[in-house]
Amino acid sequence: MGNRFGGFGGGGANMQAMMRQAQKMQQDAMNAKEQLESTVFEGTASGGLVKVEVNGKYEMLSLKIDSSVVDPEDVEMLEDLVVAAYNDALTKIDTEKKNKLGAFGGLI
Repeated sequence: MGNRFGGFGGGGANMQAMMRQAQKMQQDAMNAKEQLESTVFEGTASGGLVKVEVNGKYEMLSLKIDSSVVDPEDVEMLEDLVVAAYNDALTKIDTEKKNKLGAFGGLI
């Protein structure tokens, strides 16, 4: 009497197709991640008087500060604006990451 539940039977081709599909999904996820990491996001504060550019790896690439917000008597405000602009950029990165990579779950 044969074993009805043992072995993989004729499912080998189906298993190979599933493996190819999983590999393609992983490659698509990696491509999306690479694209996201190379994208530059701009964060602003105080109506654009402070701007930062941050890549998808959360690395700050540039910082621009309009001279009108540079007050030697209130350095703390300028520091707060830089932090706000950076956080604005991070929020944009996180939103884009969810949009592009959310479909891939834990593949990357």
